Formats: sequence, structure tokens, C-alpha cells
Amino acid sequence: MRLPLSYVARNLWVRRLTTVLTAGGMALVVFVFAAVLMLDAGLKATLVATGSDANVLLIRKGAETEIQSGIARDQAALIESLPQIARDAEGRPLVSKEVVVLNSLTKVDTGLRSNVPIRGVPPVGLALRPQVKIVAGRMFRPGSNEIVVGAAVARQFAGVEIGRSLAFAQRQWTVVGVFDAGRTAFDSEIWGDAEQLLQAFRRFGGFSSVIARLASPDAFDALRAAIDADPRLTVEVKRERKFYEDQSRALSNFISYLGITLSVIFSLGAIIGAAITMYAAVATRTGEIGTLRALGFRRRSILAAFLLESLLLAAAGGVVGLAGATFLQAITISTTNFQSFSELAFSFALTPRIVVDSLVFALVMGLVGGVLPAVKASRMKIVDALRAD
Repeated sequence: MRLPLSYVARNLWVRRLTTVLTAGGMALVVFVFAAVLMLDAGLKATLVATGSDANVLLIRKGAETEIQSGIARDQAALIESLPQIARDAEGRPLVSKEVVVLNSLTKVDTGLRSNVPIRGVPPVGLALRPQVKIVAGRMFRPGSNEIVVGAAVARQFAGVEIGRSLAFAQRQWTVVGVFDAGRTAFDSEIWGDAEQLLQAFRRFGGFSSVIARLASPDAFDALRAAIDADPRLTVEVKRERKFYEDQSRALSNFISYLGITLSVIFSLGAIIGAAITMYAAVATRTGEIGTLRALGFRRRSILAAFLLESLLLAAAGGVVGLAGATFLQAITISTTNFQSFSELAFSFALTPRIVVDSLVFALVMGLVGGVLPAVKASRMKIVDALRAD
């Protein structure tokens, strides 16, 4: 004979205060757990979305970032000549030879200085990034000391308003526009003319990286083989999306390890709280348990009823915690990317996988916290339970 669900729900309603407190504790833990996963997902989404499967990125062998890399001009010319590289209608290679350097700017909210990537791009570089759109002002003119700033830079740093000048590399650079890169890592960069930035930063040896459009989606393996076979090309080629995915690894691991550690610590408190609540329920319902057993309900029915109570508590807490975490999607985080040592802005991202993982995490807490009290209730002897009442 099974106990009806209404019996379980009634018991939770009778103990409203303890039910709310216990579910609230679990909600806070689920909120922290979901927030960590959303932060990690937002970071990866921002960086991975920066790259395109149609593009490849080439840096010097052994370099992990564009800032550490250097590609000579003659190497860049060899890359342009490879048959696996796409060409426009006029036969020109779709290759963007770029330079990336760091410059420190003052943050609006803290007044502290932080590194911002400055990317020098030729006109073809804009064609390779169709997600980049000017939302205020205009694009910089090639060959000039004009720059445009990403949307995240415009929000978070001082002195980057349109018409203002920034002094770096012994030159004055005029801000002429703000661009939106679709919530990718480019939003945290400043762009200018590649040749002007190369001269200003005295990078006469060559470029930081080369970005190229593949002639066909399946040309990557042939391109990599051609590069590896040419001893003059001491460069490493990656799909652009894979490159930016690798850039997120260090910061992603830090967020995951720290967040999961905190979640486990907090979950222990929530589990203990659930166990105390369920033990109290068993203690106050001893006579009721004896009556149920006398009426013919089996031990496994008693066990299932108390476990279900604990799981319902956890589920309620999980739903509330997850609902609170959804509002984090409106928040933008700005922090230093450990890989490039530059400022990176990204938002919390809620995915179906995070929803499932958070609810499962809540149910596991409820199961662990309720199993021992449920076992105790199911093992009570009828005579002892009725006598205790």
C-alpha cells in the first residue's frame, strides 16, 4: 500500500516555516551553483563566438596569444600565396595581417588602470568580421591616427568618448567611432589602422597574427599540411574558433574550480539543514508513523514518503534558486583574462544544460539530506512508535 502524494504535501504545508527555511537554504546553494556555471558558460560563449569556422588564425609556433606572437612580413606574404586561402572577386587574398598590443586605461567605476588590447587591422580585416558594426560615429580611415573603440570599452573606461584623444606610442589617436561586435571579445578591444600602429609601436619586424578565410570548409587540413611542409613558415595554424576557445581555458578553469569548491562547501550546510528538518519531522510524527504501520502501510512506503518530502523540499529550493539566477543574465562582468592579461567583458549565460544540472544538484542535496531520517522512520517498530506517542 502506497502513501498518497497529498499526505506528503500536507505534511510540508503543516510545517510551513521549517519548509520555507530549508528550501530557502537550498535555493541559495543552487543560486551559487547556477551562477558559477552561467559565468563559465558566458565566458566561453563570448570567446568562442569571437572566432569563425570559416577563418583560420596563424601565430608564431610556441606562442599562446597574439600578443606573444610575431610573424615576419615575408612569412605573411607566403601565407597569402597558399592555394587554400580564399580570394575576393578581384583575386586578392582574404588575409588580414594584424598587430595586437596592450595599453592601460582608467576604469570608470574603480579609477584603476587595466590593460586593453589595441588591434591594428587592415581594411580586409573588417570584411572577415561581419559581426562588427559601427553603432556610433564612423569607422577609422586607413592610414590615419584614428581609432574606434568596442562597446564594452566605451562603457567601462574613461576618456574614450568620440572626439577625445588617447595618447600612446608617442602619438595622439582620435576616437571617431564605437563598434558593437555582437557580445564577443572584440567588444573589449580598440581598433586602428594596422600599418600606423606597427610604425607607432616600432613593430618593424612584422605582425602579431594573420587571419585568413579558407577557400573551402574542408581546406583546413591541406592548409596545415602545406604550412608544416614549408620550413620557412615557423607558424602554427588553428581554426579561429578553436584559438579563442583555447584563450578561455585558464580563466574558465579558475572560475570552475573556485565555484565548484564554494558550491560543495555551501551544499554541506544545506544538506545538514535538510537532514535536521527531516529528523525533526520524524520526531514529531512518531505516533503518526506507528498508526500508518498499524493500518498496513509497509516500511518501504514510509521510506518513500519521507524521501519524497525531502526531494520536494530540494526541488522547490532548486526552482527558486534557478529563477533567481536567471536575472544574472542582465549583468556584465569585466575581469582580466589570465591568458592575455587584458580586460575582457562578458555576461552570465543560462543554457538548458545548466538548468538540468542545477535541478539535479538540488535533488541530490535533498536525497542525501533525507535518506537517513527516512530510513529511521521506516525502521520504527509499531509498538514502540505508538507507545512513544
